[in-house]
Amino acid sequence: MQREKIIVGLDIGSTKICALVGRKDKYGKVEILGMGKAESNGVIRGVVTNIDKTVTSIAAAIEEAEKTAGIDIRVVNVGIAGQHIKSITQRGSIHRNTDNEITVDDVNRLTNEMYRTVTPPGNEIIHVMPQDYTVDFETGIKEPVGMSGVRLEADFNIITAQTSAIKNIERCVTRTGLEIENLILEPIASSMSVLTEEERQAGVALIDIGGGTTDVAVFYENIIRHTAVIPFGGHIITSDIKEGCRIMVDQAERLKVKFGRAIAEEASENEFVSIPGLRDRPHREISLRNLAHIIEARMQEIIELVHNELIKSGYVNKLVGGIVITGGGSQLKYCQKLFQYMTQMDTRIGHPNEYLGKTKIEVAKNPMYATTVGLVLAGFRALDDRHDRYLQSQAQVKSHKIEKASGGADFFRKIIERTKGLLMDDFDSKNNY
Repeated sequence: MQREKIIVGLDIGSTKICALVGRKDKYGKVEILGMGKAESNGVIRGVVTNIDKTVTSIAAAIEEAEKTAGIDIRVVNVGIAGQHIKSITQRGSIHRNTDNEITVDDVNRLTNEMYRTVTPPGNEIIHVMPQDYTVDFETGIKEPVGMSGVRLEADFNIITAQTSAIKNIERCVTRTGLEIENLILEPIASSMSVLTEEERQAGVALIDIGGGTTDVAVFYENIIRHTAVIPFGGHIITSDIKEGCRIMVDQAERLKVKFGRAIAEEASENEFVSIPGLRDRPHREISLRNLAHIIEARMQEIIELVHNELIKSGYVNKLVGGIVITGGGSQLKYCQKLFQYMTQMDTRIGHPNEYLGKTKIEVAKNPMYATTVGLVLAGFRALDDRHDRYLQSQAQVKSHKIEKASGGADFFRKIIERTKGLLMDDFDSKNNY
């Protein structure tokens, strides 16, 4: 049964590589069976830069997930991100030879045609997402199946990625003995774990602040309208602290996590933290107000870039659901408040617990695992979609057979009706003779 199907999500991030094992419970919620994570040493800003190190980290995460879940992992759903990700809008159309009902096959044919869209050299299409359909010039159609028409058109949001980046991910995964079931854009995966149906319908912007990048996804009327990847995340803030305070990277990261604030005014001028110096060197006293100034400056830059993307999408004034921030960077103190102040939009922190059932691995509900949880959910969504398409296809085949049989019956009935008089006249004439 489908609910017994086990799905594994593999998030190859800039900070960590995480594998999550899940299955659906009897209520349709996802139960987390196992989890494994490892430090990511071969990925920068979402792009694999060292194959061997990445393979080692993936193997470590998978091994831990297998132990905690008690299963052997062979197939995974993998996320992809990075500055090389591009989003374009393209219109496509097909002509049908009849004005009978539009079928699932017609819609699939139109979508498959869009995968042939010409892309810049070195890029390939990873997602084709329909926006609104048009049937014989009737616009604004969300579900064209069942309608009558000769010309079927649609606007598509086409997501492309560098071929080399895709190949490197595939190489890393296959070298660990795994098979990729689905390759999924990470902001799409994150949105599946933290956004509600109401938010997607009303209009909402998902902002996933990771280690190397900040991913943006805009939804309106339950359709993804715009995606973007900003090449700044938590790592650049850590780097700023390192340079500004003249300390080691690991010290800067701990400072950010434990004492960092996104708004300088929220830090006291009289608070200091002592940082051990290098060998035979004195300790350094770091002002928490100065630390907050460093963080706030970089966060303001990231938020400005995010806001520009929302304006670019054309939906910034339609997002009734405001902004949902998630990812490890969303855990920075006062990050939500700064987003709300700078964008003047309602903002909340997205925890990936909307579709999770009871689980012993509560840490999976932390925003930093939103993408990994979303990859598991995306795997189940893909199963459901395939199942729905199969049922629709079978229903259409059955309907076609019934119509065909009915048409044959009508044909013979008409013949009988047309010859009835002739037969009766012939019968009467014979009796009269």
